[in-house]
Amino acid sequence: MNSKFIKQFLLTLTVLTLTSQAFASPDEGMYPLSEIKKVDLKKAGLKIPQSDIYNPDDKGNSLIDALVSLSGCTGSFISGDGLIITNHHCAFGAVQLASSSQNDYLTKGFVARAKEQEIEAKGITCRITDSYEDVSDKVLSAVATITDPASRIRLINEQTKKLAAEAEAQDPTIKAEVSEMFIGKTYVLFRYKIIRDVRLVYVPSRNIGEFGGESDNWVWPRHTGDFSFMRAYVAPDGSSAAYSKDNVPYKPKKFLKVNPKGVNENDFVFILGYPGRTFRHRPSQFIAYQQHYLLPYTSNLYEFQNKAMQQVGKRDRDTELKLSTRIKRNANVMKNYRGKLKGLNGLDLVKQKQIEDEQLAQYINANAELRQQYGSLMGDIDKIYKLIYKDAHRDMWLSQIYSSTSLLTIARNVNAFKAAMLAKPVSERNDFYTANIGKLKQQVEVISEGFDLEADRILFTRMIEDANKLPKNQRILAIDKQILKGFNSNEAIGEFVARSLQYTKLKDQAFLSNTLFKSAKAMTDYNDLLLNFEKDLSAQILGLKPESDRREGLVNKLMGDYVAVKEKFLKKDFIPDANSTLRLTYGYVKGYSPADATYMKPFSSIKGIIEKGSTNDPEYSYPPVIKQLWKAKDFGPFAKADMNDVPVSFLYNMDTTGGNSGSPVMNDKGELIGVNFDRAYEATINDYAWNDSYSRSIGVDIRYVLWVAAKIDKADFLINEMGVKL
Repeated sequence: MNSKFIKQFLLTLTVLTLTSQAFASPDEGMYPLSEIKKVDLKKAGLKIPQSDIYNPDDKGNSLIDALVSLSGCTGSFISGDGLIITNHHCAFGAVQLASSSQNDYLTKGFVARAKEQEIEAKGITCRITDSYEDVSDKVLSAVATITDPASRIRLINEQTKKLAAEAEAQDPTIKAEVSEMFIGKTYVLFRYKIIRDVRLVYVPSRNIGEFGGESDNWVWPRHTGDFSFMRAYVAPDGSSAAYSKDNVPYKPKKFLKVNPKGVNENDFVFILGYPGRTFRHRPSQFIAYQQHYLLPYTSNLYEFQNKAMQQVGKRDRDTELKLSTRIKRNANVMKNYRGKLKGLNGLDLVKQKQIEDEQLAQYINANAELRQQYGSLMGDIDKIYKLIYKDAHRDMWLSQIYSSTSLLTIARNVNAFKAAMLAKPVSERNDFYTANIGKLKQQVEVISEGFDLEADRILFTRMIEDANKLPKNQRILAIDKQILKGFNSNEAIGEFVARSLQYTKLKDQAFLSNTLFKSAKAMTDYNDLLLNFEKDLSAQILGLKPESDRREGLVNKLMGDYVAVKEKFLKKDFIPDANSTLRLTYGYVKGYSPADATYMKPFSSIKGIIEKGSTNDPEYSYPPVIKQLWKAKDFGPFAKADMNDVPVSFLYNMDTTGGNSGSPVMNDKGELIGVNFDRAYEATINDYAWNDSYSRSIGVDIRYVLWVAAKIDKADFLINEMGVKL
């Protein structure tokens, strides 16, 4: 089978997927709570009442009450004492912050054998979905007569904030948030319980939790023990509280039963979780922007950044630890984006979307009523995206400049604080300072934890050099003003970067603590070249905001109309794109064929760890005890009989994306049998298109989790807490 034939086959498959049956496929879609009742899970294979998953009339007795959102990941309660299971990579940043060259938990792992030994998981909070309410009418009625796009999006934002504030006023114990389900069309108010004290309980060593490193990331077969355990704590009265030794373990309304027997091929499985963002209901121009601008720019930039930070990290272990979280995040995004690019190119998805859009335009024009309402829709979409393309490189640069340079982010926070303070009457400035300086200190402290001056210098220089290459219509004014001074040269850039970083005192923690943050006067008196540069950057961003708001408002309205008329065209109600709200997806344990004459089985095993380790590649190092136990066939009760081995990871055809990391994989009885952590490389395109032939997600098998806990780290106390009998 030649490559041309394969490409044509995939192309045909995608056409079928996008234009006909894929929207009706029972195992595609991330179903919001409001849509679960429309799915026949019994027919799919569920053995418990569907209301056991979500029952709004019986609060505290549904599986969703065991789910938590963990600072961009998902987790689930697995004991009555607030024990949470999630991914190793979801705990990575907190473990890095707790580590040092003396206590290197990131490398060696961490086990708290008593609750008193559990350590703060800095930067991680728990969010539990309490309830939801459709507020689309309340939001859209506020803009029913508004035609100006910028005013429309401003009023929508104001209305959503107002509704959230009203909900929080009614119940001060919750955090409220209005989420846009369909862009410009539907809005749902979610009420969340927030837990601020989360602690690390058990994290395996890095050569288990990150086995395979970036070589295996987004690749099957996987042999990664991507799991960790945390615990949620609250104040003695049950209220949310910051970390304190007086806090007590949280008592969840519901926790999942752990089934140590796992699952088999073709078994029904489902996931509850908080998937991040998908973009399946967007026109061809949006996909083209991703393919030609955002994905290549970001992945190339992150590749440079990681090489630079890895080189800087060779200086010493503490520096390496400091930069490790950022390197890991960059690497994950970079490989994901390149997988998406491969999928977009291979499937020619832009072309397929163009065909869909042409068919939609014909449908609109063939109906007088639709033509009157939507006649200009497709042309208006094309016009707005041409404007977006025109400014794409400048806008992408502005979106990355602060995250590239830690000191510049500190400068932005300091400038914003000073501007807000100076906007107050003189008599009120000290009061403003006193009320808000604590928050500024906290912001700067978080940024400083990942700051390295040499890394900042290299990355800042690269960003300025990139900006210097932008065309005349996309210039960065702060650079033209402060650096180039009428001439263009790398010498001028290098000189500016050197002076900015050398003379700024924002890098001096003692100065920040003992001088700058000591009084309102010290804040207003201090200035330097970096602060001035950031002020000019912010001024340009502010100057661009009216047009940015106009475009955002226009896209918001156009996408609402686009989805509405496309649903009529396809005679189908779409599942809303993922947006970090609680969703259900279901499917089956299944292998797949990523290429001709190749079949990927759905389970990997410990044997595969040893095979990969024989290459002597450091990414495939593992604790020697694993090989000793495997040779002795010391699997305990966790072996899979038909493999005569412990299953490590497994595949399923569920619909997942970023944010589903750490989601519990459950069997037909709603029992925990794995933890979702990745997708196969071919499935990185899931954000734009899903297909059963190539969309596979990857979970760590609960049998491997329990085997590692019992045999490697001797964490039997946790296994007992989960109610698993050895």
